[in-house]
Amino acid sequence: MKQAQLKLDPDFAIGEVDRRLFGSFVEHMGRCVYTGIYEPGHPTADHEGFRGDVLDLVRELGVSVVRYPGGNFVSGYRWEDGTGPREDRPTRLDLAWRSIETNEVGVNEFATWARRAGVSPMMAVNLGTRGVREAADLVEYCNHPGGTYWSDLRVKHGQAEPHAISLWCLGNELDGPWQTGHKTAQEYGRLAAEAAKAMRQVDPGIELVACGSSNSAMPTFGAWEATVLEHTYDHVDYVSLHAYYEEFDGDLDSFLACAQDMDQFIGAVVATCDHVGAKLRRRKKIRLSFDEWNVWYARRFPGHEHLESQHAPRLIEDNYHVADAVVVGSLLITLLRHADRVSVACQAQLANVIAPILTEPGGGVCRQTIFYPFAQAARFARGTVLRVEPTSPRYDTARFGEVPLLSAVATQDGEEVTVFAVNRSTTESLGLTANLRAVPGHEVVEHLALAEADHRLTNTVAEPDRVRPRVLAGASVTGDVLTAELPALSWNVIRLRRRA
Repeated sequence: MKQAQLKLDPDFAIGEVDRRLFGSFVEHMGRCVYTGIYEPGHPTADHEGFRGDVLDLVRELGVSVVRYPGGNFVSGYRWEDGTGPREDRPTRLDLAWRSIETNEVGVNEFATWARRAGVSPMMAVNLGTRGVREAADLVEYCNHPGGTYWSDLRVKHGQAEPHAISLWCLGNELDGPWQTGHKTAQEYGRLAAEAAKAMRQVDPGIELVACGSSNSAMPTFGAWEATVLEHTYDHVDYVSLHAYYEEFDGDLDSFLACAQDMDQFIGAVVATCDHVGAKLRRRKKIRLSFDEWNVWYARRFPGHEHLESQHAPRLIEDNYHVADAVVVGSLLITLLRHADRVSVACQAQLANVIAPILTEPGGGVCRQTIFYPFAQAARFARGTVLRVEPTSPRYDTARFGEVPLLSAVATQDGEEVTVFAVNRSTTESLGLTANLRAVPGHEVVEHLALAEADHRLTNTVAEPDRVRPRVLAGASVTGDVLTAELPALSWNVIRLRRRA
């Protein structure tokens, strides 16, 4: 069995764990909203029509913040359509996904759902087909206490108290030619800056996210961020990143190493932000909002231009297997390793659409394999992130060259230390040794692992429990050394607590 080593030392702190790293995303796309979180008449639905079984799983998942309502959807969205009596709301053709949007769920319903789920909304404004005035109006509708047109309209609509939404996205992926209202970096940068100023005139306390590149393969990547930030640096708090990963042509080894790409992506955006800050002679540091990330088998999607117009169609409902879950675990580790600059992250999406939660209309619900790494990281990654700098055997990949078999990070929260680790080997276990001299007196509480002999195994609504984490025996601390065995192709959580 090959061996890997790491060291735990509170002096090697990266930063504090921001709970908003464990965010999610609800877009009016496919069945994420309709028959996902919302299904009147479902046996578990509450009086507002929200599915209770889904709410229970959202709470179990540990989601902290949820981005809404898009995504590509937002660039053609009139937020006013989703307010007021439902019987008066218009039915629209959504241009992004060629779907029929009934507007049964809008800003007030979503804010109500968020309160019940125990999450904070992250609201996106439409800067594709709309502009400064409409963005400021939405902030007034959501956040102003009363005594103005839009805030009084909210009260009239049954929401006496403001929603107090603190985190806002200035549009979505406007660098992308597919985006309704696609713009150049100059066009978007000027519009985003003016929208940001107007929105803060309504509510000075809000935080704002500028659109970064849709992905790091865009031909304008880097130049887009630099131009946009030259316009918006003084007016925004974050710049966004989006990335999706999939296995290409059976190359599992490269797929398992795709967190290398995320790591480089984050580093490049941080460098660009700091370059612009230096150029403008600002002490302020722009933080990162990685507000779309996941495994997505995008090559299976035919493209929006080939879709038929219908309400709540089944779109990109990927069924995730064990290897996908291990990759999601490695992406979570990467986000934690950049906790000094990445403050917000949203796994896309929450229900049905490339999601950890699958539902059937009128029927059951299940936790996909990717549910478990997210839920465990959200539950146990608390306090301070520690830089562990592992020493690991390496393996060759076609896309990323030599890559470590071990991906790992640790967090410390008072008397508790938690190690998160992925073994990328598809064939053999990996021995792990951790030096605990700087955190003496700890013992193993439990070693949780997600691993299966068949790494293509999935969960379904019909068979929801085929893949689950299990408790492993064998991890122990002798002196100030932790030893554990990480199964082949596995996500692992090793919890330590100071002895009484």
